[in-house]
Amino acid sequence: MGSHEENGPASERLKARSRAAFDEQAESYDGGMQGSHARSLYPWVVAVAKEAFSGQRAPHILDVGCGTGALACRLLDAVPGCRLTGIDLSSAMVARARGRLAGRADVLEGDAERLPFHDESFDLVVCNDSFHHYPDPKRAAFQMWRVLRRGGMLVVGDVWQPAPARAIMNAWMPLSREGDVRMYSESELRELLGTWFKRVGWERVGFTACVATAHKE
Repeated sequence: MGSHEENGPASERLKARSRAAFDEQAESYDGGMQGSHARSLYPWVVAVAKEAFSGQRAPHILDVGCGTGALACRLLDAVPGCRLTGIDLSSAMVARARGRLAGRADVLEGDAERLPFHDESFDLVVCNDSFHHYPDPKRAAFQMWRVLRRGGMLVVGDVWQPAPARAIMNAWMPLSREGDVRMYSESELRELLGTWFKRVGWERVGFTACVATAHKE
């Protein structure tokens, strides 16, 4: 299916690149070019979350790759009464998110492929503009499935390009300074998530993004 899986030293090198790049970007991410793609997806991810949990009392949300906490703030406002936890690989991003979300959410430093939470802890998991950084996407998808309660939902916002451009980008991405790994086609992302989840949906957003939803039954 073309998914890119890395283990051991190669995986850790990619993660180290991501950590260093986002530590460097943390201060300017909310207004700079580096964060523009992620920001373009905020309204879409929030809209899906709001619609899915509008009638549920105090859902618990996990924001994987939470960055500066900007999306988390929007989710807290859009889903009244929700509880939110964020996690990010970058210590600088975590520091900014903790400052922004003080008293409103818990923010941890950690790895999406090794989520430090008990099984079935959350009603909703969101992962925005982060999935293409994961050296082992199957492991990350499993971890998100594992921490969701039955009936819960995963929302993934990520980069997307048509096939010719995607092939070029995928040849270059593993060499990038930001620890990018792979951009997924619709069929690849559906297959990755479908290993664990049921009712996987996918929607193109503009020219360079997509939003996928997946349900745990």
